[in-house]
Amino acid sequence: MSLRERFEAHLGTLALPSRHLLVAVSGGPDSIALLDLLIGCRGPMGLELAVGHVDHGIHPESPAVAERVRRLADRYAIPYLVRTLGLGAGAGETEARSARYAALETLRVEAGAGAIVTAHHADDQAETVLMRVLKGSGPAGLAAISGVSGSLVRPLLPFRRDELAQHVRAIGETAWTDPANRESRHERSWIRHEVLPMLRSRIPDIEPRLLRVAAQARAERTAWESLLDAWPGLDMREEADSISVAVAPLGQVDVELAIGIIRALARRWGYPVGHARAERVRCLAVEGSSGNRVPLGGGAVAERAFDRLRFLAMPELPGEPWELSGEAGERMSGRWRFVWRRAPAPDSQHREARTAWFQPSDHALTVRPWRPGDRLRPLGGRGRRLLVRCFQDARVPHSSRAAWPVIEHAGLVAWVPGVCRSDLLVPAPGVEALRVDAELA
Repeated sequence: MSLRERFEAHLGTLALPSRHLLVAVSGGPDSIALLDLLIGCRGPMGLELAVGHVDHGIHPESPAVAERVRRLADRYAIPYLVRTLGLGAGAGETEARSARYAALETLRVEAGAGAIVTAHHADDQAETVLMRVLKGSGPAGLAAISGVSGSLVRPLLPFRRDELAQHVRAIGETAWTDPANRESRHERSWIRHEVLPMLRSRIPDIEPRLLRVAAQARAERTAWESLLDAWPGLDMREEADSISVAVAPLGQVDVELAIGIIRALARRWGYPVGHARAERVRCLAVEGSSGNRVPLGGGAVAERAFDRLRFLAMPELPGEPWELSGEAGERMSGRWRFVWRRAPAPDSQHREARTAWFQPSDHALTVRPWRPGDRLRPLGGRGRRLLVRCFQDARVPHSSRAAWPVIEHAGLVAWVPGVCRSDLLVPAPGVEALRVDAELA
């Protein structure tokens, strides 16, 4: 089979998150080959393509490279989007990579694409495995680069650098070679031009061996993550703001098995953790009290929430109070979406619902954050009840409460969406009222 045929067959095996793709083209041979191969699949696979180029502003030739990529996109008659960063010659490898991916994500949104396609290939994979070996990575790290990861697609992983370069020559294109790719001060360049050639002189098939390491590590990682779904007692739940499992099984198995499950859970959620931190999380799950947390970095935490272990990013707070004004409207408050309109009131309302009806009043309803000490009179109940007790009854985790919205009327709590409806402003059945829907986005 030709390279084109093999590429199309491989692309067909990938679970593409979208058919509208932003192709990251640096101007180097790998990305030029990628673009041309995708162009060949455009009709058969119904792809909609755009070129995204990031001018890092590091090398003096970068504006000329950006212009060459633009002309390439014009020849293929597809949209071209560019982002200029101006990082300067002193920018490090990690800084440039982070800035590049952030810029590509911006371009993806601008293009209306559902995914970014990059030109990582088999030689990049081998280099990544060796880099992670030298850093002491475990099996999950040695699995290296995935073909599809979120909105990133890497369809060239089965293909070698040399055959991609040969393809570029065959289609009559010329590519730019970034001089930084040969500077040994960059770790990947040092691996590529110094370490791997030395190893290859003694072990000629070093790259295939490293790729086998990645394949075996990936199989082990997949097995651990499959366990999350296959073990009924874990009761894994993926929600809008978190991922969680039942605590009890983690205390009933060997420590290392529990740690493996926790690490698989963190990877599934997108915040990988090392062995030591996973052990801290295991102790939290087995020995901690509800509301106890372990920080994971980047604003993320592991939390014991009643009888469950949750991984979550600390929620965005609702901010300043605001009013539900007018006959109808829609607004975000933190991670909550509120939609309101006029509608007849139902025969009854449920305390724990995320929809409520309010009779008209001279005072507007106000949305604000929960405050310690807040109380309300529950619908159908007696007396005033602390909201913290309502949160506990509704099993709302401690970390979620500060960002949970409260609807207030004239200084009194009227409703806590999904937690408790008060007896305030309850309209008679069939009466035209203000319907408010609250949804955790």
